[in-house]
Amino acid sequence: MVTAELAVAILAALSVAVLLCWGIFLLVMQLRCVDAAAAVARQEARGDRSGVAQARSSAPHGAAVQVARRRTEVVVTVSLTVRPFVPGLAPVPLHAEATVVAEPGARR
Repeated sequence: MVTAELAVAILAALSVAVLLCWGIFLLVMQLRCVDAAAAVARQEARGDRSGVAQARSSAPHGAAVQVARRRTEVVVTVSLTVRPFVPGLAPVPLHAEATVVAEPGARR
């Protein structure tokens, strides 16, 4: 009887550990999207093309980076759909947006 209880407890602990790892992974990917959006927006507002390319490379693999210029602002959106590493979990869409005021005289 103790063996059966121990087996169930181990499976429950393993399930909790997997879900905890999934949550931490999602949090890290969201933070990477936020950081990439802010970095691309800053470089785009300065008009630094090489900086924009480098900032775009910091986005997570598979992320879509969209840049929109408004009259005085630069809006950058980073979108990513994260696929789970365990079958049975649903994919999670992540989204981050950064808005920066464009610097005067910056190249477009």
